[in-house]
Amino acid sequence: MKGSLQQIADAVGARLIGDGSRQVRSVASIESATADDLVFVAEEKHLQSALQSRAGAVIAGTFAADLQSDRPVLISDFPKLAFARAARLLQSEHARSTGAHHTAVVHASAVLAAGAYVAERATVGAGAVIGENTHIGAGCAIAAGAKIGRDCEIYPNVTIYAATTLGDRVLVHAGAVLGSDGFGYVRDPQTGRYEKFPQVGSLVVEDDVEIGANTTIDRGALDETRIGRGAKLDNLVHIGHNCKIGENVVIAAQTGLSGSIVIENGAVLGGQVGIGEHARIGEGVMIGGQGGVLPNKVLRGKGIAFWGTPAQPLRQYLKQLAHLARLAKKD
Repeated sequence: MKGSLQQIADAVGARLIGDGSRQVRSVASIESATADDLVFVAEEKHLQSALQSRAGAVIAGTFAADLQSDRPVLISDFPKLAFARAARLLQSEHARSTGAHHTAVVHASAVLAAGAYVAERATVGAGAVIGENTHIGAGCAIAAGAKIGRDCEIYPNVTIYAATTLGDRVLVHAGAVLGSDGFGYVRDPQTGRYEKFPQVGSLVVEDDVEIGANTTIDRGALDETRIGRGAKLDNLVHIGHNCKIGENVVIAAQTGLSGSIVIENGAVLGGQVGIGEHARIGEGVMIGGQGGVLPNKVLRGKGIAFWGTPAQPLRQYLKQLAHLARLAKKD
């Protein structure tokens, strides 16, 4: 949708220099921008390129505060963040259907709140609740008793098992599976066979979580798995049963978490990280790509980066690599 620059500046907390009545429709890169687009620069060295582009307006940092230009400029302490917020504001709002597509199968006891929509070939089981303005994509399977909050976007072919609850404004990308049984078995020492341990717990996903495509999150075995408010999970992430993921945690693609792991608030896990059962990752800890954490291990240190397998503070890890390199030269 269109928005005036003054409206955008007010919404993102930026100071506007120039014509506030000018309107833009979307956001773009400096190279591809048109007169209807908004661009951003986070560094002063790129400012001239932005001003010489076809963009209708520029979001820039405080380095542009005294700029004299015919091009409107929005000044922000955090231009990339302001740009992201402006993009959401300008995001096209297509006219959306409500209710259910004629090919969808919605149980008579399911509840579709005002503005909710169930797309073609999707199924919604008995007693399930779909919140206001939530969109269930084509081919989704929402099990009996599942609860989904308001303003959620569930993309096509997502499967949500029973005993799963999603909060408000949750985004689930295509192919994700939420609330499936955990990988838990008990071995019979006499026969060597494995018997399935009960997987009767629940999954709770709090508000403002985003879950990537083909990500899988197991329900708790006897209790619950919980994903905290604002967590962001990339594509192809697996979270095992009974895990507790804190608020604003970021987990990159192909990371795998065993059962009963605690990830505290604000932690960041790089791609292909592997964590053993009952480990705890402390608040604000960062684990680099392909890092490995042994079972029952506790990593603490807000803002400290860990690397390698077993994961250790980056400085220590680099020292070990340097020592190994010196040993190799001696050979």
